[in-house]
Amino acid sequence: MSLGSASVLVLAAAAGCSGSGSGGVEANACTSPGVTSTQVRLGLVLSDSGPSGDVFSPARSGVEARLGLANAEGGVHGRQVVYEWRDDEDLQSRNALVTRELVGSRQVIGLVTVTTALEESTDALTEQDVPVVGLPGSPDWAEHPNMFSYAYDASPVTIGRYIQASSGRKVALVLSGIAGNTTGAADRYTQALQSVGLKVVGAVSYARLADSPAQIAHKIAALGADSIVGLTTAEDLAEILPAIRTTVPRLVVTVALSGYDHARLARLGPALAGVSFPVYFRPFEAGGPAIDRYREAMSRFAPQAVRAEQEYSMNAYIYTDLFLQGLERAGACPTRAGVVSALRDLTGYDAGGLVSPVNMRNNSDVLLECYAFVQVNPTGDAFQPVRERMCANGE
Repeated sequence: MSLGSASVLVLAAAAGCSGSGSGGVEANACTSPGVTSTQVRLGLVLSDSGPSGDVFSPARSGVEARLGLANAEGGVHGRQVVYEWRDDEDLQSRNALVTRELVGSRQVIGLVTVTTALEESTDALTEQDVPVVGLPGSPDWAEHPNMFSYAYDASPVTIGRYIQASSGRKVALVLSGIAGNTTGAADRYTQALQSVGLKVVGAVSYARLADSPAQIAHKIAALGADSIVGLTTAEDLAEILPAIRTTVPRLVVTVALSGYDHARLARLGPALAGVSFPVYFRPFEAGGPAIDRYREAMSRFAPQAVRAEQEYSMNAYIYTDLFLQGLERAGACPTRAGVVSALRDLTGYDAGGLVSPVNMRNNSDVLLECYAFVQVNPTGDAFQPVRERMCANGE
C-alpha cells in the first residue's frame, strides 16, 4: 500500500550474526536462509490462475517494479534482492505445496503473498518464523505474529460519512447472489450507516440467473432510497444500474466496495458512470511524488505490464516495499526472525506517501478509518478523484 519516512525501533543486532549494524558484519559471514554475500532471495506466492487469477495476476509486475527500484538504488545493505515466484492456482493444497518448496528447498528468507488460499500454510510458516507480507486473505492471518499487511479491514462508518457528504440520506444495500451469504456484511454496514444518522431502508439481493435488473430497480424505488451501497461485484452492479437510474431518478450517490480497476472501464465504464469507490492507497488519479515514483518504477522495471494503474499492481508494490523495510532494519546479516521483529516494531509506515501512516504493532486490531474515494466520470472512461482523504469522524 520507497523506503519512506517510517520511524522504527531498530534491533541492536540480528539473531544469528556476530556484531551489529551494516558495517559490523562481513556480508559473506551470513548463513541465514536466502542470504548470500551478494543477494537476498525472496519468495512470491500468487494466485496467477484459478478463480482469482484475473484480479491478482497484475501483482507480479508490482513486485518486480519495487524490487527493481530498490536494486537500482543499491539494494539492501549492498545486496541485490531477487525473487522466485509460484502460482498456487487459488488452491489451498497447491499453496501448501509451493509454500513448502519456496521456504524449504528454495530457502527464501520470506514471502510476499497475493492469494486467498494461504490458510493451510499459515501454521507451518509461523512455526518456522518465516516473515510473510501480503494480502490478509486467510481468516486467521491476524493471529500469526509473523504475518503482516498494511491494511486489514476498513471502517464502514467512513462510507457513511461519504454518503452524507454527497447529500444521501436513505440507503439501500445491494447484495450479490443468495441474500443469506452476505447477511453478516449487510448487518455490519446497516449498523455503521445508522450510527452516523443515515436511514438504511432495506437490502436487496441480485442473483444474475434468477432476477432481472428491472425487478431490482423497482424494489429499490419502492424502498424510497436515494443512495446505494453495493456489497456486490462490479459486474453485477453494472448490470442493474441502468435500470436503477431509470426507475430511481433521485438517486444521489452509489458506492461500490470493489471495482477500482482501470481494465474494467473498457467493459463496464458507461454502466458504472457516477459510481464511487473507496481506495485504500493514494489514488492513481491524485498524482503527486509517491504516484510518480510508482509509475516510473513500473515503466522501468515492469514494462510488460499492460498498464500501471491496476489495484493489485499497487498492492503488491506496497507489500514488497513493506518487506524491504523489514529487511533493511533487520541489519547487515538479516535472519527470518530478525525481519519479523523489525516489521513488528515498525511505526508510522506510509510506503513513501502511498498510504496513511500505520503502526505495525497493532494495525491488525484497528479498522482503517481514513481513506480516499474516486468516481467513474460521466462518460465512463476514467476515474476521477473525489476525496483524497475521508475519515470516520467526518473530516
